Amino acid sequence: MIDLTLPLTTERLTLRLFGPDDVEDMFAYQGREEVARYLYRPARTRAQCADVVARISAGTDWQADGDSLVLAIRRRTGGEVVGEIVLRLESVAARQTEIGWVLHPAHEGNGYATEAAHAVAALAFDRLGTHRLYARLDVENTGSVRLCERLGMRREAHLIDNDVHPDGRWGSEYVYAIRQDEFK
Repeated sequence: MIDLTLPLTTERLTLRLFGPDDVEDMFAYQGREEVARYLYRPARTRAQCADVVARISAGTDWQADGDSLVLAIRRRTGGEVVGEIVLRLESVAARQTEIGWVLHPAHEGNGYATEAAHAVAALAFDRLGTHRLYARLDVENTGSVRLCERLGMRREAHLIDNDVHPDGRWGSEYVYAIRQDEFK
């Protein structure tokens, strides 16, 4: 497990590892079709959410390609988990890290994803040694496009018909990225 001081706190949020008590909160957003449509997979069942929480609650070693850190996004007032933010170590040698986020639709539009993403990007650059942070997102996910741009990321690629949704239709993705020396 990486030596991180968790939880991370921002003005309005606590970012921490998931625990067994978070299954219902995760299912509340991961079980929704409108959330899953941007993830190129079906909505998760409650049992699948329980399995995911069990797997990710221990954190990560952050040593090998593919290691990931998944943090619950929890409002400091109210206490419920409103989403999650993920860092995935794509390449140890090239110090490339992918960032992603999922938020319950009821909590969109409040700046929570931006606040969490900024804190986790700072973690990636300042404490995890990331050189380049990137995000892959469905081109129809305009909220995530705006979030990437608020973080100062640039659009580096537009991948056309590069993945298939569960219903069989093609989806296209944007790749946004920012380097450590560009991050503010």
